[in-house]
Amino acid sequence: MTVNDGEINEILKSASARTPEEIRGILQKARGLKGVTASESAALLCANDKTLINEIFETAKHVKTGIYGNRLVLFAPLYISNVCFNECVYCAFRASNKELERKELTQEEIKSEVARLLKQGHKRVLMVAGESYTGKGLQYVFESVKSIYSVTDGKNNIRRVNVNIAPLTVEEFKELAKYNIGTFQLFQETYHKETYRKLHLSGKKADYDFRLNAMHRAFEAGLKDVGIGALFGLYDYKYEVLAMLQHIKNLEENFSVGPHTISVPRVEPACGSPFSEKPPYAVSDEDFKKIIAVLRISVPYTGIILSTRESAAMRGAALELGVSQISGGSRIDPGGYEEERGADKEKKLAQFTLGDHRTLEEVITDIVSHGYIPSFCTGCYRLGRVGKDFMDLAKPGLIKIHCLPNAMFTFAEYLYDFAREPLKSKGFALINKMMDDLPPETRYNASANLQEIKNGRRDIYF
Repeated sequence: MTVNDGEINEILKSASARTPEEIRGILQKARGLKGVTASESAALLCANDKTLINEIFETAKHVKTGIYGNRLVLFAPLYISNVCFNECVYCAFRASNKELERKELTQEEIKSEVARLLKQGHKRVLMVAGESYTGKGLQYVFESVKSIYSVTDGKNNIRRVNVNIAPLTVEEFKELAKYNIGTFQLFQETYHKETYRKLHLSGKKADYDFRLNAMHRAFEAGLKDVGIGALFGLYDYKYEVLAMLQHIKNLEENFSVGPHTISVPRVEPACGSPFSEKPPYAVSDEDFKKIIAVLRISVPYTGIILSTRESAAMRGAALELGVSQISGGSRIDPGGYEEERGADKEKKLAQFTLGDHRTLEEVITDIVSHGYIPSFCTGCYRLGRVGKDFMDLAKPGLIKIHCLPNAMFTFAEYLYDFAREPLKSKGFALINKMMDDLPPETRYNASANLQEIKNGRRDIYF
């Protein structure tokens, strides 16, 4: 595919001329949970009136609740390496950065990291690596996935490994598909080609088109779920959102399914990167919230991921705007879970500055206080409800029949195995309250499964 700059520029030219009445008409359409057009998305992005922006936020919350209900998926990033051969000016991992300490975890170190995550209560991992694999090359990635799955702690294990690694060829993607991964995740960083070239000076990542078409190759190779994203702050956020929507539309036209998730990171300060201290298109908190809300309205069935780049306050606010997945208790440096590190040590190994240092338990407590059910569920992956099959259930609203009870089951596991008071009592009270949202037959089966979990059974899902 190619990004159509001319189309984006024309859409943006006309978007600011939309009247408040037209904006409200778009929002009314969005409440039908079918999405809106690119030009309508642009009109929402260009809205500046505070009252209208609040109405955009309210609509995004309506859409999110209608599709996902009151649940929020939790995961942990697991950085296995910060070695990278690319030269990206905004990133601490860039090859020429002498301030960063390089570390590539051994398989035993990876297993140790996973053991620490299991003791926190995690069930889902996003494996992340710098875009360079020394020694055994891509085989290092494959072995690392196997290592993550191999670790157990009593009845606990990692049930799904998603991966964020360098773009691959079709044949390499076919090999990756053999290792039972969940979602393959890759960010374009910026869709603006001229800006991309200025920021990616050397290495394989300097090839804009190879990166842009990675998801096409992933689908061609047989992967079912992919996750895309842009790094906001590198170029105008309105352009990035519209280009991302073009990317999604192209995937849907070619493969009948778009991305499973969208990530919305902002540029944060990074060790050895003066550029990251003052990004040229820094996104304010209010504009960032608008980005999340407009994406939720535009692509209602796609998950939106918010990382720990953001502060606890921003992450709390974003729950109401359309975010459906967040990380918790995160560390963003290789070995970060295994070692107790101070801020200086973390800075010398991490990709960017961590914005939320709370433990998983603290994050979950906050989620519950907002009335959301934390979910560690991986049932859809393991039952084949992925790719187009997932979307076919999500679009008529049927996915909630599976997702809410499964969220309850995994949250109940967490409460029995890891939670302390008062979180335990508050968590079970929330589960009991959510039972009322289930159809009678589902409620009966869910109640039986929750009793099984209380009796010691684990990993139950519809």
